[in-house]
Amino acid sequence: MKNASSARACGIDFGTSNSTVGWHRPGAETLIALEDGKITLPSVIFFNIEERRPVYGRLALHEYLEGYEGRLMRSLKSLLGSKLIKHDTSVLGTALPFKDLLGMFIGELKNRAEANAGREFEQVVLGRPVHFVDDDQAADQEAEDTLTDVARKIGFKDVSFQFEPIAAAFDYESTIEREELVLIVDIGGGTSDFSLVRLSPERRELDNRVDDILATGGVHIGGTDFDKQLSLQGVMPLFGYGSRMKSGAFMPTSHHMNLATWHTINSVYSQKSQLALGSMRYDIQDTDGIDRLFKLIEQKAGHWLAMEVEETKIQLTEAQNRLVPLDRIDPGLVVDLSRPLFESAIDGLLERVRGSVSELLSKAGVGVAQVDTVFFTGGSSGIPALRNSVAAMLPNARHVEGNIFGSIGSGLAIEARKRYGVEG
Repeated sequence: MKNASSARACGIDFGTSNSTVGWHRPGAETLIALEDGKITLPSVIFFNIEERRPVYGRLALHEYLEGYEGRLMRSLKSLLGSKLIKHDTSVLGTALPFKDLLGMFIGELKNRAEANAGREFEQVVLGRPVHFVDDDQAADQEAEDTLTDVARKIGFKDVSFQFEPIAAAFDYESTIEREELVLIVDIGGGTSDFSLVRLSPERRELDNRVDDILATGGVHIGGTDFDKQLSLQGVMPLFGYGSRMKSGAFMPTSHHMNLATWHTINSVYSQKSQLALGSMRYDIQDTDGIDRLFKLIEQKAGHWLAMEVEETKIQLTEAQNRLVPLDRIDPGLVVDLSRPLFESAIDGLLERVRGSVSELLSKAGVGVAQVDTVFFTGGSSGIPALRNSVAAMLPNARHVEGNIFGSIGSGLAIEARKRYGVEG
């Protein structure tokens, strides 16, 4: 309900896996319900061919898994900073620019938030990773510019940005009672972002916090990368990954790489891709794996398999293993995925995460003993190996878990109120 003290602007956390919208208003939750009373909307679009319409979020996943004919698009944020963003894709028989695909989803976020809030939003603070693209400032700026264009096209008149880990820091700051030097560890679906920030109750209402942000950094590693490594090491060998050709060389891996990567799964179904796969079958020593791969492609079960891998990653935060039935592809086939296998698969990624944290501390001129708190947020921040890896670097710091899906959206709402004020 509109209130004289309600913020004029909203904050949008457009995530690789899940998205939220925050709006600061007195006496009410900051995060706006977006689907079935839930604050998150999975960043998914399913184009239902039978009914000629797009479906979003959990309903999109449900219709896909129920077997409706159509095309599932996920990890849309990964398009930003990639070469794909300048191209089109085929949807419901027509060419749709990938940029317009982003506009459809972010527009849906805006529409749902406005319907729930009972008002329109013309100003927005969008969250962004510290780096959309690693080590390429021009490509990174292009990604932000693309997001700005998309936001304006769907009706936002004023668009600004805040780093996602800084937004998470502001959310945490609203809960503390004394000054703390905090390392924000934000492990999302597509990126790992870090900030070293000085927080305190006295600083909350300051408009300029530049001096409190000691350093920011990040690396283009997130939950979808962990999924990919688990898929390649634990599942794709059943589909020919690592098979030998009759020449002794390994089977080309492009099909398996595409199947293990959310935003490239659909490319495996193209006629060109299938012809290339068919031409190499006769040159493979053991054809069991590639024959299973053909069955998977025939059923267009790539997204189903990716969801099983993702669910396994989630369950392995608590369990030591998960049995994944693959009867859909091959009757009686099952794969046992264990936490040790998963941790081994992602060890190289964790090394890069540790390197990014070390670089951040060095850039800030801060020793490990000076950090008071490590604040974990983001959907993939619960992976035990990741937490233990970062915690071991900062043995004196206490560990705090934020709302893994909501801290950034809440922090962006705080920032939106500061930048754009309240309704008069």
